[in-house]
Parts: sequence; C-alpha cells; structure tokens
Amino acid sequence: QNGVMSGLMQMLLLKVSAHITEQLGMAPGGEFREAFKEASKVPFCKFHLGDRPIPVTFKRAIAALSFWQKVKLAWGLCFLSDPISKDDVEKCKQKDLLEQMMAEMIGEFPDLHRTIVSERDVYLTYMLKQAAKQIELPRASENEPRKYIPAVVVGVVGMGHVPGIEKNWNSDLKIQEIMSVPPPSTSSKIFKFVLKATVFGLLGYGCYRIGHRTVQFVLSMPATQSYLQRLAGVPQQ
Repeated sequence: QNGVMSGLMQMLLLKVSAHITEQLGMAPGGEFREAFKEASKVPFCKFHLGDRPIPVTFKRAIAALSFWQKVKLAWGLCFLSDPISKDDVEKCKQKDLLEQMMAEMIGEFPDLHRTIVSERDVYLTYMLKQAAKQIELPRASENEPRKYIPAVVVGVVGMGHVPGIEKNWNSDLKIQEIMSVPPPSTSSKIFKFVLKATVFGLLGYGCYRIGHRTVQFVLSMPATQSYLQRLAGVPQQ
C-alpha cells in the first residue's frame, strides 16, 4: 500500500522493535498506551494522536536518502544484535547522553534526522499549540461578550523531541510543506523496476521449470504414451 521501499523499511523497524522487546521484556511505546489508559479515567478528556502519520514520515525519510544511504541503513538494521539492558535505557534518559546520541545520528544520516526528528518536532509543536488554544464558552445570546477558559493539555512525547518542541514553541509554524510526499527519485524508480523485474523473472522461471518437469513426467507415463500413440494412429507394439 505504501510502496516497496516504505514496506521494506517498516519490516526492518518492526525487527528492531522485536529486538528491543526481547531484550527488555517490554514493547516500545508503552508510555503512549499508559497515557491512553489514564485519559480514559478523566471525565470529558479528549485523547488525540498528535504525531505525523507514519506513511508520510517513511516516504519523506526514504526520499531524502541516497541509494547507498538506504543500503547502509538497511544493512545496519538487518544485523542489529547489540544487547540492551534496563541500565542502558536509564542512561538514555540523561540529557547529555541523549544529545550525544542525536548528534551521532545527525553526523551519519543528517537527512534522516531532519525528516524523522526535526520535522516531527515542528509537527508535534503545531499540534500541541492547536490543542492548547483557549476554549470559548457558550453564549446565551449574540450580544453577550465572548468568554474563554484556558485549555488543560498533557502532552506525552519522546524525550528526543522535547528540545525541538521548546525551540519551536514561539515560532509561527507551517506544516503544509512537511506533509507533502516528494516524487520518487530516478534511482528509486530504477531500483523499483529492477526489483519488480527480478521478482517476476524468478517467478516466471520457477513456473517454467516446474511446468517443464511436470510435462516431462506426464509424457513419460505409459498411459500417456499409449494415448498419444492411439491419437497418432501408430499400432502398439
């Protein structure tokens, strides 16, 4: 549904998620599930998923990477096997270490960091600001002055997004640009064509081999040979 490259990337990230779950005994995203549970306990509370849709993020991230960057990233995700402990998770909560990890990601994949982290910082800030707008109270008549009450908002976000949200909070944000999906590059089109041609070629060759062997087997059966000889009018020996 979302394209070959996006589908492959999602499969690799699911592998990473499974690796983290296996190592820690808990699935990533538990904070959001907990937030959903708590929101259900608060009267009149509206629960809103405020992150950018995953297909948009994946497509923009893939379009931002060169072919070799995609290969390098896929290779790293395929062979991810480093052990993770709960102590490592606690260390990641330290601001200095977290900023160091983000800096390493920027250095290796700057375009990936821009699409997955920086653009989502802008989107999350925009959605939080929309949720934090004052609420207008209902009026008895048109002549009654407008009255507002402040909205109470609890935002649950990943720690890596907090600095970006603080940075963008007082900016006039536009999200139209970061919601658009750029057209695929020439290299992506070529890779997609080669991948499809390879798959269909292997499938066709496999069908040919199976069909060829099946025909040979059927023709070698005595009953088939006898039937063919009767059709050709050759007397049986």
